[in-house]
Amino acid sequence: MTKTFEELGLSAELTRALRENKFDEPFPIQEAAIPLILQGKDVVGQAHTGTGKTAAFGLPILSRIKPDGPVQALILAPTRELAVQVTNEIGRFAKYTGIRMVSIYGGQSINVQLDKLRRGVQIVVATPGRLIDHIKQGSIILDYVKFVVLDEADRMLDMGFIDDIKFILFYVNEDRQTCLFSATMPPEILRLAEEYMKDDIEEVRLNEEEVALDTIDQSYLVVEEREKIRHLTNFIKQNQSEKAQTIVFAATKQRADRLSYKLRQDGFRAVTIHGDLTQKQRDNSMFKFRKGTEDILVATDIAARGIDVPAVGHVINYDVPDDPNVYFHRIGRTARAGGVGKAISLVSQDRVADFERILGLTKLPIRKLNDELGIAVPVATQRSYGGYRRHSGGYGGGGYGSRSGGSGRGYGGSRRSYGGGGYGNRRSSGGRSYGGGRRSYGGQSRGNNYY
Repeated sequence: MTKTFEELGLSAELTRALRENKFDEPFPIQEAAIPLILQGKDVVGQAHTGTGKTAAFGLPILSRIKPDGPVQALILAPTRELAVQVTNEIGRFAKYTGIRMVSIYGGQSINVQLDKLRRGVQIVVATPGRLIDHIKQGSIILDYVKFVVLDEADRMLDMGFIDDIKFILFYVNEDRQTCLFSATMPPEILRLAEEYMKDDIEEVRLNEEEVALDTIDQSYLVVEEREKIRHLTNFIKQNQSEKAQTIVFAATKQRADRLSYKLRQDGFRAVTIHGDLTQKQRDNSMFKFRKGTEDILVATDIAARGIDVPAVGHVINYDVPDDPNVYFHRIGRTARAGGVGKAISLVSQDRVADFERILGLTKLPIRKLNDELGIAVPVATQRSYGGYRRHSGGYGGGGYGSRSGGSGRGYGGSRRSYGGGGYGNRRSSGGRSYGGGRRSYGGQSRGNNYY
């Protein structure tokens, strides 16, 4: 039976704000993670977007820090959009606590951020690059930080932030509580956890069923590349009566710009968001989309983990993503917080094999359509790529030195085998050997042995 937020141990100030924001009962990841974080545990959480991760770490942090004083909590995010989203979400929960927070990211005037920092904040939500700028000039001091959260950690590693993260964590007291949340758990994430988190890590993993992808009507259509735009506009027209906003994902910035231009030519209200736009342009696009003055957002994957717009009813994959896991991040932009939505993918002939890998990763059916009107045809039995368990690894080789000396670790778990050490132990000089046990990081309901 699901517990209430009060039963999880949250304060009256927080539960009051939760009720005002229509949070009636915890989602699975919140019910699992909040008590552990309140107990002071280091937590590794794996869950897809749209499952309530921000509240899972934000609420216990608000419960355990003081409303006055220096920066006590640091949350790192991969993109500006996600940093702002996390700040806004936690800010809603903090309404009656007196705790102040700030978003720190590139593309915004550093003077604006300095003004907020001078007034005093207790929580900093930041992208790594701009945070390092503040650290170097002494405008953000991390000496009193008790909580560190790495949000969307896999995305940060994909974007090349690993060295920046290590630089930042060097300035944070080792006697801290660290939480890492990620949609996927590649080996680099696990190594980061072992190096920078306490020995008694608690894991929280959601099964696919708990992600509630069954609230998303998924379908795909195999089309000629030159016919994609026609199918896209037809699908949007046919679903306009539902009065739901649409996100269209494109593979490149140039394609996103061209798509948005073409949609506006055809009479649709469309805006674009991608990495080549200035921060002001991106903010303006998101403002219009959130306010509903524009119905369609054409985006690259920079937006796949930083948009939280409840009115999004449709996600269209104009281009199939190279990484099958990105598919799930994209479609998670609809059916937010238990809602319902539609996701359709336009699969060109040269990307059929890539989409078959997506079919093999999901337990839920993705309907194959034989035209843009949504008429389904029988789908062949989906391929099975096995469990998400890499039974033997070859992830060897050292390279990451220890802050307090020490030889490398040898990972020899029963589900994974990380050959050769080199990932230094910060707290002891001897190498460690992991032979499975409680922290065996293998296992997930979806398989992807194709890697």
